[in-house]
Amino acid sequence: MGKFAVRETATGIKFNLKAGNGEIIATSEVYSSEAACNKGIESVKKNAPIAAIENQTVEGYAVEKHPKFEIYKDKAGEFRFRLKATNGQIIAVGEGYKALAGCLNGIESVKKNAPDAPIVKE
Repeated sequence: MGKFAVRETATGIKFNLKAGNGEIIATSEVYSSEAACNKGIESVKKNAPIAAIENQTVEGYAVEKHPKFEIYKDKAGEFRFRLKATNGQIIAVGEGYKALAGCLNGIESVKKNAPDAPIVKE
């Protein structure tokens, strides 16, 4: 079972969604308060299971409604995803993957782990 690991940074507070094996599958922006971070977590829990997948790496891709996972390529040519809430704001991002399949697995892991993941302070 996954968990939301909340930790303080030099500039605020952020979360990592970790899979059952402890690997980070998604991370958040840095929030100014714990309350704001907790709202971000609740948004991920609510939106991840119902979010469509929009693959922006293919030509003529279909634009999906929010909430959605957007797949894109970064400057290094790796596949990444970002989860956007119903208001269009980015609420979580994934790491870089060499292959599209790995990126899709990351998205599935977020969809599976986020809804019931407890919040743990690190």
